[in-house]
Amino acid sequence: MKQRSSTKISLKWIPFLCISFFVLGTVFSNRLWIATIFNDCDTKKKPATDNDEKGEVLKTHEAIESLDKSFAMLQIKLAPPGSSQKMKNSDATGAVSTLAGIDSPRKKAFMVIGINTAFSSRRRRDSIRETWMPQGEKLVRLEREKGIIIRFIIGHSATSDSILDRAIDSEDAQHKDFLRLEHVEGYHELSAKTKTYICTAVANWDAEFYVKVDDDVHVNLGKLAALLGRYRSKPMAYIGCMKSGPVLSKKSVKYHEPEYWKFGEEGNKYFRHATGQIYAISKDLANYVAANQHILHKYANEDVSLGSWFIGLEVQHLNIKSMCCGTPPDCELKAKAGNACAASFDWSCSGICRSVEKIKIVHQRCGEGDAVVWSALF
Repeated sequence: MKQRSSTKISLKWIPFLCISFFVLGTVFSNRLWIATIFNDCDTKKKPATDNDEKGEVLKTHEAIESLDKSFAMLQIKLAPPGSSQKMKNSDATGAVSTLAGIDSPRKKAFMVIGINTAFSSRRRRDSIRETWMPQGEKLVRLEREKGIIIRFIIGHSATSDSILDRAIDSEDAQHKDFLRLEHVEGYHELSAKTKTYICTAVANWDAEFYVKVDDDVHVNLGKLAALLGRYRSKPMAYIGCMKSGPVLSKKSVKYHEPEYWKFGEEGNKYFRHATGQIYAISKDLANYVAANQHILHKYANEDVSLGSWFIGLEVQHLNIKSMCCGTPPDCELKAKAGNACAASFDWSCSGICRSVEKIKIVHQRCGEGDAVVWSALF
């Protein structure tokens, strides 16, 4: 009897259990179906979301790049030259002028011309003073009326207060046409000297252009001023005779490049840069050099160094052949044709050969005349 009773109870629960499992199965299946729908929706929407996000990220990145570029340009244009010039006197790469204090107000100018010279080049300096560089009151008037500043640029010797330094002090007292640099003179230090000259000039004058010329080059000031005046509206202007000479790896040759391996395979050429006899840079580029002087690398050759400092910037390389005419008959023929050269020298000598004697001949035959600079419009 007990066994039958137990069997009947178990049979009664069977329908109830079936219904319960059916209901549970239905609920569970519905949840899976709903989850699948939502997953499908998410899957369909996700690619569009990713694309939107990528688009927004790209737009934001482009906006940031544009702002960075604008900010960099403003930094170059508005970099306070004085702030980068305040340096210790013991720093040989500093920019200290004997003509004006670092904190004194800078004078406005059209162009500053720095004539690179050495202790041993007194005769070269005198030959320039006797030809294309005004002297005395005319030099002062040129600065006052035309905004053209001309100075011989030179540093000091390795020995403090040496006879060489005293000779320059005496010469400067007589002519008042030097810009003394906080720089130790040496042939292999020309890149450092150029950098120091630019920094010193920027610290003393707020000019439109900064020019460097060697002391064995003839210059027609009126022609040079008029030429540069054409490019006043061009920002980041790097002006001169552009070239791309071979990188010389052999130690025995002149202009040897110790870091030749940085320029690729043997026999490669340098990047395009202005030849070192004479070149000009605009105000914003000069401010850039002054603001970044401590991180600008110096190569063995000064003109290569200057060109390397502008790689990666939005620089306008202006190749002006009038700044690298040959000596007579080349410059003479051009002068007779009414197209006087801005500068003349011999490529074979990287300047006028035997310049002390020959520059006077060049001036007589290729010079524009002393009155031209005073009537030049720029």
